[in-house]
Amino acid sequence: MKAKNPKTINEHFDVKYGKAGTESRANFEQNAEIYLIAELVKEKRKEAHLTQQELADRLNVKRTYISKIERAVGDIRISTLRKIVEVGLGGTLQITIKL
Repeated sequence: MKAKNPKTINEHFDVKYGKAGTESRANFEQNAEIYLIAELVKEKRKEAHLTQQELADRLNVKRTYISKIERAVGDIRISTLRKIVEVGLGGTLQITIKL
């Protein structure tokens, strides 16, 4: 039975995207992660006072590629994210996996 007035964000997600563990919820969570990465890349690029073109030049890619990443269009490979973070923005990429 669906809650009419969800009281928590997870209850809202259960109603809107399905219960945790369902395919629809997994799709939502994956898209949310892609969006968060896109926003982080954009935020850090701006903090570094770089245009999309300047970041693209550092990475030897096209500006439109940076734009697609920042708009969360499609998946981003870990190797690409590492290059953006480490080469383009001068940071360090750390990934944690929980099993």
